[in-house]
Amino acid sequence: MGRSPSDLAIFIGKRLLQLIPVLLGIIVLTFVFTHISVANCAVWYPHASATTLANCQAKFNKPIADQFWIYFVNLLHGNWGASQQGIPVFPQIAAGLPATLELVFTALFFMIVVGIPLGVIAAQFAGRWGDHLVRIFYLTGWATPTYLGAVIAAIFLAPYFGLPSHGEYTSTPPPFPQVTHMSVVDALIAGNIPWTIDALRHLLLPAAVLAFIEMGTATRMTRSSMLEVLPLDYVKSARMKGLSEFWVMYKHALRNSLITTTTVLGIAAGGLLSGTVVIEEVFGWQGIGAYAYTSIGGGGASPNFDGAVAVVAIFAIGVVIANLIADVLYGILDPRVDWR
Repeated sequence: MGRSPSDLAIFIGKRLLQLIPVLLGIIVLTFVFTHISVANCAVWYPHASATTLANCQAKFNKPIADQFWIYFVNLLHGNWGASQQGIPVFPQIAAGLPATLELVFTALFFMIVVGIPLGVIAAQFAGRWGDHLVRIFYLTGWATPTYLGAVIAAIFLAPYFGLPSHGEYTSTPPPFPQVTHMSVVDALIAGNIPWTIDALRHLLLPAAVLAFIEMGTATRMTRSSMLEVLPLDYVKSARMKGLSEFWVMYKHALRNSLITTTTVLGIAAGGLLSGTVVIEEVFGWQGIGAYAYTSIGGGGASPNFDGAVAVVAIFAIGVVIANLIADVLYGILDPRVDWR
């Protein structure tokens, strides 16, 4: 079955078209949950003035179709509302999203470089002590609530390893422009090595905790895929040729078992987004996770109805996009998938 670059373009195009109704569904759901009841005004603005409440209720008194159209047009134009203090939501989301993505991608990197080798070890020692130790490790991660893991890491692990537990830099603001709003990337762009190291030290612990919570996804899938591959003839032939066990496991067996693992990691990237709310708040990371926490009134802040809705939509879209990327990766890596 031949697969050409044009077939790949068609394959990706079809997946993007399939994304449109899903995104529309997300928009509809966020609208329904947040705009259908006039009682939301009193819930989200409990200390607002009579004028503010009246303006809010006026929006809900319009016909449902008109409310949705206004909501949809405002989304497209970046008019996502404002906080009670009149601060627009969109600029804050735009400024915080890169920091959250930096945290998520770093956690995903840890899941790959730690979780996949652990899955190989578990498969190699299936049913023996190595397998049991790996299982205990990732089950501990799954069983640990995000807030508990973050607090333990900040209180105990940070001092033990001499790592910072708050913020993105030791002191702020940094002496260089925030081009991407990703701490490590901006320090690298500025060519400032000391600040780059400082940013990496601040990033290490929150990303590691976030990865630990989701580590089992990569480890368990790698183990399962490896156990399916190891009995196959080509793996047995590699052993019969006298190749080292390391070469057999990582060059031959792992290479073919990574198809499923890679796609699962794409899905896990979307799931990591939800964990950033607690992680960012505990570690003082200025992303949209921390913004979501304050938007729902966390830490004594005034509730921000429009901000909370925007974050919910962003997280949902992030999960959908991560699933799309996983679907495309699976189609690329698996030669049995027909692109046409």
